[in-house]
This record gives sequence, structure tokens and C-alpha cells, in this order.
Amino acid sequence: MNSIVIYSSRTGNTKQVAEAIVGVLPEGTPCVPVNEAPADLSQYDVVFMGFWADQGNADKAAQAVLKRIDNEKVALFATLGVPPMMPHAKETMVAATGLLPNGQEPLGTFMCQGKVDPKVIEMMFKIFPDGHPHGRSAEREERHKQAASHPDANDLANAATFAKDILAKLG
Repeated sequence: MNSIVIYSSRTGNTKQVAEAIVGVLPEGTPCVPVNEAPADLSQYDVVFMGFWADQGNADKAAQAVLKRIDNEKVALFATLGVPPMMPHAKETMVAATGLLPNGQEPLGTFMCQGKVDPKVIEMMFKIFPDGHPHGRSAEREERHKQAASHPDANDLANAATFAKDILAKLG
């Protein structure tokens, strides 16, 4: 099984998840940032594509790669500042999946919470007034505090399990 892991990472969260995934794939599986993704992905049986969530979708660099993955077998993973069970997380994965050019349904998806770039937090607090869902509030401060501890060892173990499950589906 010839696989590749491609990821986009701003704070290192998605890179950590990508490394956990490649750690359970066959030795020698490439794990590359989006700017080093091969132009031709047809040589790979499965593409693991990871991104960080940006405004309800994959980040721009990851979007460009997602739009050209025409492999039949794709697995998507992402990190974002909210817990993965929240509607925003699910909506983000749906949006990213919709970028695949041939309407492929991923073999599986994995999302985990991750720290948010402090510069982004400050920018949002400047742009949005107190009381706005993205503005400064006790709830928002607590969410950022919780996110700062992720991905943790449990998240990375879950990412490895995700990759093993994808391999099991491939037989």
C-alpha cells in the first residue's frame, strides 16, 4: 500500500497529528507539508490530507491541495480551536470534503482540538466586540485555555488509531 501524508500546520498542531499518523503507516511513507506535496499524487493508493481549520473550512494552502486530490482513496484529518464534537467542527470537515474534485467521500475523517495562534486570538478580540461569538468573553477565554493543551497524548493516540482503521479498511 503506497500512501502519503500531506499536512498544513500553522501552530504545529496538524504537524503533530500528521506525525502520529505516519508513525503507524508502513516505514518510508512520506509525510510532507503542503508546500512540498508532489504535483502528481496518482502514484499513491491513499492520500492522508491534514489541515487546520480557518473560518469554517480548510486553510487556504490546504484548500489548494484538496482541490487537486483526485485519488479515489482519501482520508482527511484536521485540527481546530474547538472540541471536535461541536457543530462548527463537523461543518468544517463537510466544507473541506466538498473541495475534493470528484466528489470523493473520504475513507475516514479525524479531528482534534488544538491550540489557537495567540496572534489570531488577539486579532479576533480586536475585530469582534465583547458579546460577539468570536469576541472576548469568559467562555471564549476558557475555550482557548482548554485548546492550548491539545493535541495531547490521547489525541495523538486517537490519530494513530484513525490511521490503523484506514489501513484496515484497505485490507
